[in-house]
Amino acid sequence: MAKATQYVSKVADEHGNIDWSDEENKIWHELITRQLANIKNTACDEYNEGLAKLNLPTDRIPQLEDVSKVLRETTGWECAPVPALIGFGEFFRLLSERKFPVATFIRTREEFDYLQEPDIFHEIFGHCPLLTNSSFADYTQAYGQMGLNATKEQRVFLARLYWFTVEFGLLETPKGLRVYGGGIISSPTETEYALTSDKVERKKLDVLDVLRTPYRIDIIQPIYYTLTKVSDLDNIRKYEVEDILAFVEQAKSLGLHPAKFPPKEEQIAS
Repeated sequence: MAKATQYVSKVADEHGNIDWSDEENKIWHELITRQLANIKNTACDEYNEGLAKLNLPTDRIPQLEDVSKVLRETTGWECAPVPALIGFGEFFRLLSERKFPVATFIRTREEFDYLQEPDIFHEIFGHCPLLTNSSFADYTQAYGQMGLNATKEQRVFLARLYWFTVEFGLLETPKGLRVYGGGIISSPTETEYALTSDKVERKKLDVLDVLRTPYRIDIIQPIYYTLTKVSDLDNIRKYEVEDILAFVEQAKSLGLHPAKFPPKEEQIAS
């Protein structure tokens, strides 16, 4: 999280509002209308229920307070404006306080289809609808509490738990595969790939297994972990922090699974 970024978050005025440009609002409009069509039959029911509650505008970037008002009324969460990149400590602290960090910038047209930094579209459209769901909301707060109690080395392992649930989680439902992870929901390419590709591995989520699974942030994922419904996250949340950290130590002892992708240097060289 300490890497450099070209983006700078916007600062709100004294009323908490951000003055977005016409071009920024247009980018939001194009992103959200494209993805609304893309996830119509692929996002999970819990996400769609939350999306309806938020009633996000399609013609402009929403003000954070408008989103926070709905979150407070449903699960006690709120959006917290942050710089483009924040440290792990601040990230975990905010989550533990039921404050979801939202970087107040939107991607440029040059990175319209993909960017590594989470922008306001990814955070609001990808994650905030599910924060109206009590199971997802409580799990996300519990994850923040895990991180606050972890060492720097343990946090590296814990990052995988967030990655394979909050960011890239899938559900095996009676209706078929559905998406709940925000990293998939906010990406048309990843949505199609995660649900339809015969080249990916989809595995039932096991905490220890997840903690041992390497990932890269700059590629389409080669593996996804599945639950049956979002409320299955309660089974992870009910572990004591000490139990999760014991899993982390076990994962460290056993070592990582072989990566299902080439090293970054090898991919660039090819």
